This record gives sequence, structure tokens and C-alpha cells, in this order.
Amino acid sequence: MRSTIFFCVITVAILVSIFLLLRSRKLKEKYAVLWALVGIACLALVAFPHLLSRVASLVGIQVGSNLLFTLAILLLLGICLQLSLEVSAQEDKVRRLAEEAAILRNELESAPAKQPPPDPEIPPTAG
Repeated sequence: MRSTIFFCVITVAILVSIFLLLRSRKLKEKYAVLWALVGIACLALVAFPHLLSRVASLVGIQVGSNLLFTLAILLLLGICLQLSLEVSAQEDKVRRLAEEAAILRNELESAPAKQPPPDPEIPPTAG
């Protein structure tokens, strides 16, 4: 009974922290949905511990913890795939920005240098 209360408190704390991160804009909505679903699933498993064993027997897995580890591995693989896609998209954006910056730098360097207009407050020096 103590462990159930302990894990319920931890799961609720994780859900609250996800909400606070989302509210402070430190976590994007598309990631918050995934983590909220994980937190709600954990809360369901803590509240109904026999649910995991029943689902495992329905799937054909003998031990409920094996199902939990399999689901956790699949979730982590999904997160790795999502983050790999995000990194690839960001690399493309960085490459495109670097190319545009190089083009602009080349245009600035090849443009004829213009003399700044003389400042009217400073009299020309006679020499």
C-alpha cells in the first residue's frame, strides 16, 4: 500500500512538472502530449496494478514486467526516431542559413565601397 501511494505521488508530480514546463514554454506541445500520455498510463498502472498482468496475458506475454519493458523500449525507440527527424530538419535549416549568409557576405564584399557622406559639423581640414 505504501508503494502505491509513493508511486502515485511521483506520477502526479511528473504530470504537474510537465504541465508547468508546458506553461512556461520550455516544452513544446507536441512533446508534452507524448509525456502526458506516458504519465497518465503510469498513473493507470499505479492505480490498477493488476491491469498490466491482464494485458500481458491477453497479448501472450507471461510476465507483466516483460510487457512493461517492451513498451518502454518501443517508446524510447519512437522518441529517438522523432528526435532524429527533428535534428535532420534543423541541420537542413542551418545549412540553408549558412548558404544564405555566405551569399550575402559575398555580395557585400564584391559591392563597390561607398564613401560615407562628410559630417557637416566637422570642418574639412586644410592641408
